[in-house]
Amino acid sequence: MTGEPHPISLTVPEIRHLLTAVFAPPAATAARLLHWSIWRRRHQATARRSHYPRRSLDEPAG
Repeated sequence: MTGEPHPISLTVPEIRHLLTAVFAPPAATAARLLHWSIWRRRHQATARRSHYPRRSLDEPAG
């Protein structure tokens, strides 16, 4: 996983999803939940890094 971005912090919706998945049947395995959580936060970090520079180019100067 060298070169992959670090995931962003946990968000409220993600925490809610994880708690629901743990306490509501059918519960997924802990490994599957953690894999999903890490994938989602890395994906969001990549999107955030791509979105902010593009958005700054769209704003008018001055």
